Amino acid sequence: MTPAEIKIKRTDAILAELIPEALASLNDARLRELDVIEVRCSRGKSDAKVYLDPHDYSDDERRLLLKQIAKARPIVEDYCMKDQGWFRSPTLEFVFDDHFQKTKQLDALFKQISKERPKKEADNES
Repeated sequence: MTPAEIKIKRTDAILAELIPEALASLNDARLRELDVIEVRCSRGKSDAKVYLDPHDYSDDERRLLLKQIAKARPIVEDYCMKDQGWFRSPTLEFVFDDHFQKTKQLDALFKQISKERPKKEADNES
């Protein structure tokens, strides 16, 4: 791993700690409940994608939460910048991470296939 990659990973880790703290300091209870799964900075550390846990939010709730957090984004960036003494903070982009849900769906499909496979094998043997 190169020194530049190490710096980016370090910034990712710092932001992953600071963003939940910043969200907890907000007045909106819905935003305080959001869980940050992961943060990924761009190469130049000018932008960062913040992956949020989707829980069981509907699409309408997600849209509303993303709209609310977009309004609070400057406050979160300012919190991170002041806490670390940075000259500027990466521009944060908040998205819900559906990776875990897709993994659950794939696991359910594999389970269903494994249940159906013995039935087909038993039918073929008859």
